[in-house]
Amino acid sequence: MKKGSRLEENEAILQSLLDDFLVTDAKGLILRVSHAMKQLYGLEEKDIIGESVYELEKQGVFTPIVTPLVKEKKERVTIIQTAKENKKFLVTGVPVFDEKGRLWRIATYSHDVTELANMKDYLGEMEDEMERVKNEIQILRNRYFQEHGFIAHSPEMKSCLDVAHQVASVDVNVLLLGESGVGKTQLAKMIHQESPRRKEPFIEVNCGAIPDSLFEAEFFGYEAGAFTGSSQKGKIGFAELAEGGTLFLDEIGELSLAHQVKVLKFIQEKTFYRVGGNKQRKVNFRLISATNRPLEELVEEKKFREDLYFRLNVVPITIPPLRERASDIIPLIHYLVDSFGKKYGGKKELEPQVMQELCNKEWKGNVRELMNVLERLIVTSSSNKITKEHLQSMNKKQKGPAVFQENSKSLTELIEDYEKTILQEAYIKHKTTVKIAEKLGTSQPTVARKLKKYKIN
Repeated sequence: MKKGSRLEENEAILQSLLDDFLVTDAKGLILRVSHAMKQLYGLEEKDIIGESVYELEKQGVFTPIVTPLVKEKKERVTIIQTAKENKKFLVTGVPVFDEKGRLWRIATYSHDVTELANMKDYLGEMEDEMERVKNEIQILRNRYFQEHGFIAHSPEMKSCLDVAHQVASVDVNVLLLGESGVGKTQLAKMIHQESPRRKEPFIEVNCGAIPDSLFEAEFFGYEAGAFTGSSQKGKIGFAELAEGGTLFLDEIGELSLAHQVKVLKFIQEKTFYRVGGNKQRKVNFRLISATNRPLEELVEEKKFREDLYFRLNVVPITIPPLRERASDIIPLIHYLVDSFGKKYGGKKELEPQVMQELCNKEWKGNVRELMNVLERLIVTSSSNKITKEHLQSMNKKQKGPAVFQENSKSLTELIEDYEKTILQEAYIKHKTTVKIAEKLGTSQPTVARKLKKYKIN
């Protein structure tokens, strides 16, 4: 092919390029451009041949320019360039050297990336919006958990509550596991409140608190005159009271083997007979169970029925102890101090030393123990600031009743001291003499007289 023909061919190839192609000398004077220049930049070829790219940048045709970067680095450089009407171009500058290795020409080619740049900006805005929504959801989530009595900053507790939230809308048996005081009852209530049965009753049955001989009568109810001492009107049991709602069997691991059989049959068939009755009754309920005992070990030891265990353990949720979610302790303390302060009509503040000591405590009783300690501190401290002395004083009282020492108080005085301590604690927790009498197994007049005697009010 002749030289002229090759030049024509190169020119044809150059002009056929869709993108802008521009050649300058080493000083930035434009020597050649492709026909696409007008389409991309809105400039005629004749208007910019011989112009300096530096001058065009000053005029706002495009900025920044790639020429000085190529001259400095002596290598290929790619940049994002902005032109008129806020168009974006991906510009690459390529150095061309003469036979002596000196910079001779700079060839640049551009590609319109305005749409991509706009998409990037849009995606950036979307990411910001998603982050904002995510934060709002987290705030609402934390508020939701607090409304149900939970503080969940730790990943362990968040995971536990997420599972509970997911299963709440599904009528599936849930088994809540965890040490005493971690909040199993509270979590059961949360699941109920989030379920379609929220408007129906939540019936809690403490399987460990009902005497073995009375369990059937309490759980299934009894007909009139079913046994000596029974009510002549009969009694509706917990099972029947749960109609349409949620039946929560707390401390399920305390059930005797004999009663486990009856509870299993009831769970499977959702039918039962009252004690002394012959009419089969049917009940519709959602079951949640809880225990702090290792049911799997009890099954192996033949102390808990395997079939009942599998029936209960459809969705197990283990609530971690407080010592395993240390990041929740400080938020919990702040939340409880604020709550008890509002409840008892006074804002309290913990000294840093008190906060540190509370954070370092093992909390074998978990959240329940923490609540009791903080409630007692707030009620018994006379000042608005709770100091380390308040905590130490309370700890001494918690060690138990006084023991015998030479030249100590008399037996009567020691008994009265212990009685006073018990009544003080009961008054802090229950407030009314009727409730205190019920919890202590005595009469209301006796409680009222004792409170007056010890000046507890």
